[in-house]
Amino acid sequence: MRFHRQTMLSVTMAATVFLAACSSTPVVAPIAKTVAPSSSAPISQASPQPTAPAVVTATPLASYLDPKNPLYKERSVYFDFDQSTVKPESAQLVEMHGRYLAAHPEVSVKIEGNTDSRGGAEYNLALGQKRAEAVQKALKIFGAKDAQLEAVSFGKEKPKAAGDDEAAYAQNRRADLAYPQK
Repeated sequence: MRFHRQTMLSVTMAATVFLAACSSTPVVAPIAKTVAPSSSAPISQASPQPTAPAVVTATPLASYLDPKNPLYKERSVYFDFDQSTVKPESAQLVEMHGRYLAAHPEVSVKIEGNTDSRGGAEYNLALGQKRAEAVQKALKIFGAKDAQLEAVSFGKEKPKAAGDDEAAYAQNRRADLAYPQK
């Protein structure tokens, strides 16, 4: 009978230690009191091992949120008056964003088409949409997927520069790449 009791105790302790080691949260095994006959040696109890402190790792900042990164700094594609064609000088910017999106399929971007203040509201909304869609098409050439891109138009409602001169107009004829702000 004594052998059976010791065997059962050993099996129970081994199972408790095994289950505690497999658990994702620390488990403290209850300490069971055993009554051993006086002629036998006392059975030692296994004490639970202390767990290591949780390690906190810093999540790297997304490139488009890093003020030092060109993806953060360069987000506007500019257009000529009454045009919706992406100019050759914007090719490098569009390529940079397109390749970034291709490499990060979990990231999406809203392309916001804008116009200067000249022209009617309806006309400018349509022109802003054409500009946003032109940038969308260019991004797809470099690997961005449809599911990552949303083209919208603000027309003349969100000017970047105030004023009624050519310098202000040129700043407002654009499509902005708006990434999520996490």
